[in-house]
Amino acid sequence: MKIAIIGLGYVGLPLGLRFAESGVSVLGIDLDQKKVDAINAGQTYIRHIEAGQITSVRDVGLLEASTDFSRITEVDAVLICVPTPLNKYREPDISYVLKSGEAIAPYLAPQLSGLNSQGAQRAKLVVLESTTYPGTTDRELRLVLEAGSKLKAGVDFHLAFSPEREDPGRKDHSVKTIPKVMGGYTDKCLERCVELYSMALDAIHAVSSCRVAEATKLTENIFRAVNIALVNELKMVFHKMDIDVWDVLNAAATKPFGYMPFYPGPGLGGHCIPIDPFYLTWKAREYDQHTKFIELAGEVNTSMPDYVVDRVVEALNDEAKSIKGSKILLLGMAYKPNVDDDRESPSYVLMRKLEQRGAQVSYNDPYVPEIGLTREYPQFAGRRSVDISDKYDCVLLATHHNEYKTFDFCGFSSPVVDTRNCIKKRPSKYYQA
Repeated sequence: MKIAIIGLGYVGLPLGLRFAESGVSVLGIDLDQKKVDAINAGQTYIRHIEAGQITSVRDVGLLEASTDFSRITEVDAVLICVPTPLNKYREPDISYVLKSGEAIAPYLAPQLSGLNSQGAQRAKLVVLESTTYPGTTDRELRLVLEAGSKLKAGVDFHLAFSPEREDPGRKDHSVKTIPKVMGGYTDKCLERCVELYSMALDAIHAVSSCRVAEATKLTENIFRAVNIALVNELKMVFHKMDIDVWDVLNAAATKPFGYMPFYPGPGLGGHCIPIDPFYLTWKAREYDQHTKFIELAGEVNTSMPDYVVDRVVEALNDEAKSIKGSKILLLGMAYKPNVDDDRESPSYVLMRKLEQRGAQVSYNDPYVPEIGLTREYPQFAGRRSVDISDKYDCVLLATHHNEYKTFDFCGFSSPVVDTRNCIKKRPSKYYQA
């Protein structure tokens, strides 16, 4: 068995490693030559993935990388793990998925090397893992694949959707142990998909169609987005009542039934929670459905950076200082603690909004030593992490890295605004946001 994985980022690389560790030969394909060169050299570019994981499978010939899509002819299955962002109008952008489909389509014809046990040519399997709206796999992607290959899905090649459930840096669950949901374009497509993933993963949950699998992924993340919005709203309400929302949430979490704890923050981050709900709200309009509840949650969550900036202004006002011209140190560029993943991080929004109001913003993040080029915030590219010190007019904590939990802020004379209830050694001028 040999598979290709399109996209070697936070989803594709861990998935490829899991298959390779299971004895499946993996060809990683990515347009980023630096990633390809790193894998072939046994190096890592994702902090929570060790280089040893790559070299252990590369050295025995089970993992290699390339930019050449024509090598799809060598494999039995193709797994697509590319971004599905929103455009500037907050509408789904599945262009990476469709371009990947166009690139692999000419090479989908069965090869003589792909023979089943009876000696017949074995049809290739294409699996989309990228989060998207229902209908992407069996309609948009299928049409692209069929047009480019002159083959028919479900007959000449198999097609399925199996959403990624990657949580970068998580230790208690892994690609191997997280149950894998999957749906096929036909029953045979699903059968092939189950057969493939069962080689590397502990648990498979098959569903009746690609669209059910696509809707499952959206439901999981909409559930989180809505509940985060709820506690974000409670945070603002309880603040006005002089009630510590963290005390409330910790007390509520002691209930052993009927409650699941979620926690507030400065805004949503990562490539799932800030984006996925909008995929469903956009698609729902095609069916004359209006997702009021989901859209309201989105409004609450996207307003959080404004609330945080207002709290910074309050902290500066207490020092008789204006935000204009103030020097602010932002702690944490990653969207979640103890990883280098800064996709959709609310820290970028905070930095932009603070600077729009005249502040001078520096940042510290032990996991993001330098800001790379992003589509949304190219103006921040090249900025480097600075040391934590008390020379700033205000310190704003946005990401709860372990390093910040243990840092001693007690002697700081400047105000410290904490959006994560993270700081244990607090200064006298401590603010929650």
